Amino acid sequence: MSHAKGPARPAFAPRSKLYKGRFGRICPGLTPWTPPGVPPEQIEAHFVAFANEHMTERPGLSPGEAIEIDDELETEFSSAIPAGYTYFGQFVDHDITFDPTPLGVEITDPEGLDNFRTPRLDLDCVYGSGPHDQPYMYDGAGKFLIGKIEGSDLDDLPRNPLGRAIIGDMRNDENAIVSQIQLAFLTAHNTLVDRAVAAGKADPFMEARRVLTWLYQHCVWEDFVRRICIDEVVDTALVKMKGKDGRVQWGLGLKDVYNWEYNPFMPLEFSVAAYRFGHSMVRNGYQTNFTHNQLDRVPLFNNTTAGSGASEPDLRGFGPRTEVTTVQWDWYFDMGNEADFFPQRARKIDTKLANALLFLGEDDGNPASVANKLAARNLIRGVMMELPSGPDVAAKLNVPVTVTLGDDEPAALWYYILREAEGQGGARLGRLGSTIVSAVFAGLLKGDPKAFVNVDPGWTPEAELASGMLTEDDKQDNSDWGLQAILRISGQPVSGV
Repeated sequence: MSHAKGPARPAFAPRSKLYKGRFGRICPGLTPWTPPGVPPEQIEAHFVAFANEHMTERPGLSPGEAIEIDDELETEFSSAIPAGYTYFGQFVDHDITFDPTPLGVEITDPEGLDNFRTPRLDLDCVYGSGPHDQPYMYDGAGKFLIGKIEGSDLDDLPRNPLGRAIIGDMRNDENAIVSQIQLAFLTAHNTLVDRAVAAGKADPFMEARRVLTWLYQHCVWEDFVRRICIDEVVDTALVKMKGKDGRVQWGLGLKDVYNWEYNPFMPLEFSVAAYRFGHSMVRNGYQTNFTHNQLDRVPLFNNTTAGSGASEPDLRGFGPRTEVTTVQWDWYFDMGNEADFFPQRARKIDTKLANALLFLGEDDGNPASVANKLAARNLIRGVMMELPSGPDVAAKLNVPVTVTLGDDEPAALWYYILREAEGQGGARLGRLGSTIVSAVFAGLLKGDPKAFVNVDPGWTPEAELASGMLTEDDKQDNSDWGLQAILRISGQPVSGV
């Protein structure tokens, strides 16, 4: 049932699994879910009230107060997933999808949805349209321009006089952690250009881009997806097969879940629901580095001094990096530091969102504003995009229904996926969430003609050692070539600043 106002319009995300455009649906034949008994004009207020009462981690507390509870109850809230993967997941999201449509416009026109990103793991959020079309991002020799923190030798994203980053995707400057992941990719590329020049490569820029992109694809699948999804689902979704003749090929095992005719589309069940699990992994604040911050947590968003004229540091973005907000990466990923408190951990995947996420948008601190309630916005968006319920999707995909929803709980797909993970202790996604996320990432890789699984199916990062594009020092103790390798290549701070 559509709640659009005005005349009906043709769907931009048609109910066809073979749709050739950039958005589509995994379950096109299912009935859209809406909250029972709630008139369309009351949906916003309904979900805001539900989010306020049921989806806030510590009702009534500021993020600063919630940080103190985080410190006291670290184990209760923490998963085993290092905190950096929360923001790497955000970086990956920005690489594959971008819908700039304001929420109010979606309510008016639920089918007016477009994806301004290629649905591929191709790092277009880093490279933009390349040095020929966006020369202001490059130095003329195939390297990215890099900024500096004023009065320091620390790197920063290149910025204009207003402090805004000059990068391939503006969203990768929206908080200090994801902006420094972006910075790490820029400086990793520059290092790889130097190595390509030393190795005598004919086109150092393209060689560096290829190696960084393939290493990134490897990290997404073997490091990130395997951490957040059930192992046997990941093993089914994308299978590396070696024939009797010795040739290696990659095959898709969940084509019944995610399939296309010519090119991959971005499924709404993924982008509007399943992949938004990361919102529940966000903490109220993070330790940043030893040298300038010691062990204090820096708030993600500091609303505690609003209106006082104070300027306590926080991790919100769209401004220059500072010494206090500089990320020491062994606080966020397993970089070989053997201390018990390294790295800090992401929150469990559950139905509670950190208090810091109540203070988003221009109306900071106003609990009645939809823009300040990420949980409410996600629930509203699912209805406006006419997504089916979680139980209906589980039945359609033949995934066991493991969640019994209470009478006051929404059957919205996003909420159901969080409840499913919560029922398993919040360590990773449950069966339905794992199935959707694994199937889509596998399909995006296999559907990209330039991905390593298609161009060079036998490729592994080890294959780059002989050419000198990658080194054993990049891998160090991380035998599976995870994201840590890119961070080491980048030369950004690992163990101190």
